[in-house]
Order: sequence, then C-alpha cells, then structure tokens
Amino acid sequence: MNPQALLIFTMSLLLGSSTVISANHWIMAWAGLEINTLSILPLISKTYHPRAVEASTKYFLVQAAASTLLLFSSMTNAWFTGQWDITQLTHPMSCIMLTAAISMKLGLVPFHFWFPEVLQGSSPMTSLLLATAMKFPPTVLLILTSPSLNYTLLSLMAIASTALGGWMGLNQTQIRKILAFSSISHLGWMTIILIYNPKLTLITFYLYSLMTAAIFFTISIINTLKLSTVMTAWTKIPSLTAMLMLTLLSLAGLPPLTGFLPKWLIIQELTKQELTVTATTMALLSLLGLFFYLRLAYCATITLPPNSTNHMKHWQTNKSVNMPAAVLTMLSIMLLPLSPMIMTTP
Repeated sequence: MNPQALLIFTMSLLLGSSTVISANHWIMAWAGLEINTLSILPLISKTYHPRAVEASTKYFLVQAAASTLLLFSSMTNAWFTGQWDITQLTHPMSCIMLTAAISMKLGLVPFHFWFPEVLQGSSPMTSLLLATAMKFPPTVLLILTSPSLNYTLLSLMAIASTALGGWMGLNQTQIRKILAFSSISHLGWMTIILIYNPKLTLITFYLYSLMTAAIFFTISIINTLKLSTVMTAWTKIPSLTAMLMLTLLSLAGLPPLTGFLPKWLIIQELTKQELTVTATTMALLSLLGLFFYLRLAYCATITLPPNSTNHMKHWQTNKSVNMPAAVLTMLSIMLLPLSPMIMTTP
C-alpha cells in the first residue's frame, strides 16, 4: 500500500478512536465509530485477494448494521428522556438495543459470526488491529453505559461467548481463526464483570491486547498462518518459538504468567459478589480454551516434522517488528508480580 495512504488511514483510526473515547454526545460517538469503520476497510482489502474482499464486505455490512442500531437506540432514548448524554441512557428498550449494537461491534455471541471470517481474510497486522484496537471504542461505550445495562442479558451473553469461543476453537487449524475464537472467549470474561467492576474489564482488555499483539508479531516474524506450517517453525528460530509457547500459555491464563492475573481478579470479584456458580462456570469453560492453546503450543515447540529441513536457521529476521515482538513477549510473561499494585489502585 502507498505509504501516504497508509498514514492517512492510520491517522483516521486514531482520530475515530479518540473521538469515541472523549465523546459525551451520542452523535459524536457514532461519528467516531463510522470513521473507524471507513478507515479499516482499505487495510482489510489491500491484498487484492477474493477472501480479503469478502472479509471487507462482511465487516462493512455488520458494522453498518451495528452503527444503525446504536444510532436508533440513542435516538429512542432522546425521544423518551430528552437526553443525548452517553451516561444518561435510561430507557429499557434503548439499553437492550445498545447492548445488541455493541455486541455486534465487538463480536459477542450471538453476533460473533462475522469475526472469525473477517480475521481469516485479513493480513496478520490488520487482524491484530481488528482484534485489539478496533474493539477499544465499543468497550469504552459499554463501560460508560454499564450502570444502565441489563445484567442478566450481559451474563448470558458472556457465558455463551466463553463457551462458544472454547468449543469452536477446538477443531480449527488456521491460527487467525484460533485467535478469533480466543478473542470471543476473552470478551466473555470482560463482559461478565462489567457491571460490578468496570476497572477489571479495562485491565482484562489491556492485558489481552498485550498478549495478542505479542502472538501476532511472532507469527508475522516466523511467517506461519496454520498449524501445519507452525510445526516447521521450531527449526527456523528456536528461541522465538519457545517464547511463543510461553505467550500462548499466558493467554490461556496459566500461573505464574501475566494472563493469570485478569482471570484470578475476575473470579475473586465474582466470588465477593456471591456469584460462585457463575465464577465456577467461567473457570470450567476456560479449560476449553486451554486445550487449543496447549495444542498450538505443542505444535509450535514440541512437534518436529518427520523429515529434516534443508535450510539454515534464520537468526536475522524482519528488524522492523523484532523489538516490538521482544518487548510485548516479555510483558506477556512477566507482569504477574505487579498484581498487588493493580489490586490496591482505587
């Protein structure tokens, strides 16, 4: 892609996200979401491949429907209450429509159908943007309106997302689809705690984005997009694939890695709120995700192809992503000691 065009689209993404995060009025938030959607579409379809065009078309249709529903929700609330302020969403029907609209934006069950297909049709770096940066503005809107939302509906969607993200990831062979279902599962963890502790939702989102970025940078360096090619990556860069295994286990939530922190805090908060059954259900459903993370880690580091490869080890790789990959991987593994500081932050 032309560097000037790439710069324009990147700056538009930053503008759209900043507009949504700083907005008080529903029209401004809607405009920021639209800027984001229009900015990411050329990045999805830049590879000139039929699958990329299909992904960009699906993404546009779903995001346009979600934006329409969000605008209709805010207009309904303004019609009945006279309020356009984001934090003043009080009409019950508006709250339900907003929950559906944000769920479509994020890819929560039952509006998840578009997300794995769009990620599969995008390049690794665009997939990273879709799985992390593009989900931040809708998450902020969800947090701002959380006092007005229906907890029963959110809980059902969260448990369904965690369950489906785990089940559907079990039989996938494409890494981008595995990470898409991983994203859906983590969204369930973020949503289940939204009403009781929005700060935990943000912490979970930040740490999930950190670990997902580390994995996407790593697969971009070793140039693998499916399990069958991951098996040959060990002979290319052994040290990097070993770190990839630790990052995947961190994403699965195993102690003493960073990914254990949000799951631990969420289960602790749910137990404090006397939601022991919900906490137990979420913990058991996370075992499904653990299985396919372990399978991916096993393929990346332990499985060797039956025939030896004839190429030299790649000790020098794409230098433009080496440093971000190294920093993100270390943060994805070693942040758990900061948990006392996070827990004591007001």
